[in-house]
Amino acid sequence: MENKKEKGGFRLIGGDKLILFTAIIIVFALFTFLNKNFLTWTNMVNLLIAASLVGLVAVGHTYLIIAGQNDLSPGSLAAFCGTLAALLLSWGVPMPIAVLAVLMAGVVAGLFNAWMVNKIKLEAFIATLVTQNVVRGFAYIICDGKPISISNKAYLAIGKLRILTLPLSVWLMLIAFIVFGFILARTKFGRSVYAIGGSKEAARLAGLNPQRIITMSFIIIGVLTAVGGIVFSSRMNSGQPAANVNLEFDAITAVILGGVSFAGGVGDMFGTVLGVILIQAFNTGLIMVNVSTFWQYVARGALLLFALTSDFIRKQRREKELLEAAMKNIK
Repeated sequence: MENKKEKGGFRLIGGDKLILFTAIIIVFALFTFLNKNFLTWTNMVNLLIAASLVGLVAVGHTYLIIAGQNDLSPGSLAAFCGTLAALLLSWGVPMPIAVLAVLMAGVVAGLFNAWMVNKIKLEAFIATLVTQNVVRGFAYIICDGKPISISNKAYLAIGKLRILTLPLSVWLMLIAFIVFGFILARTKFGRSVYAIGGSKEAARLAGLNPQRIITMSFIIIGVLTAVGGIVFSSRMNSGQPAANVNLEFDAITAVILGGVSFAGGVGDMFGTVLGVILIQAFNTGLIMVNVSTFWQYVARGALLLFALTSDFIRKQRREKELLEAAMKNIK
């Protein structure tokens, strides 16, 4: 876990987070210079709307990566959930029941991933790669490979409802950041997530149940992804089996940029918030300055490489500080 005892957290705010703030300012300044419409209120709202799905998934990834796990299936799961909702509504299923069924699909996906990790002992990378392909396949199967239009007005209102000028999807993202950030930072479950990410065996010897915590973390990301799939399909007026490709990579990039260690045990939700803002501003800026789709993939890959390199440097620094502290104690 990050050392939060250093002068009231001064280092936490003044170090990694300051670099993130600086990067965000640079990105905003650069794209505003290249396109004067970038820093308008309308575009900022659109940026938040676009960030809402990535943000919801990034909240779940924060828990998983701190716990030493990861999930490559959210893009496929979000597409499946949106398509499932559209299918159920087209059959005349009442909207609340359709939404509940979709949320349960998120729970089932989380349980399946946790089962493969806990019981079959697969690495999370491989286990969720399985889910990624299986769920995407089911998304195509249930709709015969064609998008399903949605006409249910109550369901479509989810994507159109605005509260204090901001869409519901943005409020859902903000609520997720606050609620799950509080749980992570202030509850026993949150401390348990850090503990198993630091050392699963040490956590087990301390009386924790790593398998239960991992299962809960996979369920959290499954449900949040399902919520994102519902909001996205409502906004698009259809369930689209081909949607949300690479969603998980944007979310993982945001989380790692935010200071969560890919090795586990380190990070916080505030960093994830900054990471989501940075990556969505970056993606939106590329589109607004007419960078081709092909080069956008290259740029996003470079940003992920930068995030992983930064994580490696932070890990090396933490290990050096721990070694120096241990040497001082010996003296």
